[in-house]
Amino acid sequence: MIILGIDPGLRTTGFGVIHKHGHKLRYIASGTIKSGEGELPARLKVILDGVAEVAATYKPDCAAIEKVFVNVNPQSTLLLGQARGAAICALVSNGLPVAEYSPTQLKQAVVGTGRAAKSQVQEMVARLLALPGLPGTDAADALGVAICHAHCQDMVAIAGAAHALLQGTKPARRSLRAAATGIADDPVVPVTGSRTVRSTGAVATAIELGSLRMRRGRLVG
Repeated sequence: MIILGIDPGLRTTGFGVIHKHGHKLRYIASGTIKSGEGELPARLKVILDGVAEVAATYKPDCAAIEKVFVNVNPQSTLLLGQARGAAICALVSNGLPVAEYSPTQLKQAVVGTGRAAKSQVQEMVARLLALPGLPGTDAADALGVAICHAHCQDMVAIAGAAHALLQGTKPARRSLRAAATGIADDPVVPVTGSRTVRSTGAVATAIELGSLRMRRGRLVG
């Protein structure tokens, strides 16, 4: 699966492309789109065309974009929202499903804390993708949101398999183990964290999910 991450901005929009297969994430490309100076409509067109070109070049299977946070300056928030809208239009026009994640979700997925500094995001992105150096802040955020989407896709797969296991369907055990251990065609990236299993089948992050089993009709470790 190829994932395109976008960090929207009116002046600079970052993009990051990664390949996810099993437990492995591989770096493909990253960079920035500069809108330059000029009238707002022209700058938004630069963003739209730039994101569309990236999507056409790397042919991702899906895209993820960072959500707008409310800035102290409402005008800045409005402009950022317009830039983000241009990027989303480009992605949707290329037939891509688009997921949205907050800056806090991005930081939690990459660093492990929603209060992480940008420098920490840069360092962890470089480590997770085995980069020779630190990417720029905009490219790092774009790669980070792509990594965040990869992790969330994993949790959806595990949750679905666990729910099927709770419902007692026959292939559920195999699906859950595949989702947690990486045996399936496109399984999960391990995420550290505490295990939580609710009766509804919702599952939180845990590598230990690979050892879950049924006992007297209940899912146990």
